[in-house]
Amino acid sequence: MADQELQVTPRKEAAPPEPEFTREGTHYSPAVDIYSNEKELVLLADMPGVSSDNVEIDLRENTLTIIGRISEESEKAQYVLAEYCPGNYYRSFRITEIVDQNKITASMSDGVLKLVLPKVEKAVPRKIPISTD
Repeated sequence: MADQELQVTPRKEAAPPEPEFTREGTHYSPAVDIYSNEKELVLLADMPGVSSDNVEIDLRENTLTIIGRISEESEKAQYVLAEYCPGNYYRSFRITEIVDQNKITASMSDGVLKLVLPKVEKAVPRKIPISTD
């Protein structure tokens, strides 16, 4: 149901070209969970190692872009053992007209970005009362 309301562009499909990154290093596509209820869509993106100061969320031409950058200190560390290679994050989503783009909110906790995308009033289901004469 969430895919119908928030269109996720598959990576292997003929999509717009990947962005050119201005920073060297590894770039990851963060894993996301998207769930929906009557009033909103909620997107959770896993970005370990990224603080809220290093997250950029851009909404332009119905495309929501998430960029997370790790701190430079993490990039310069000399590891004794590395089972996870630090890197930056990039992911974009096509937003449909069901989302009220002016009311999107974001929060970050423990490396998980939470975006709340409220549905427009006309898309929220409601019961219509029947009056008697």
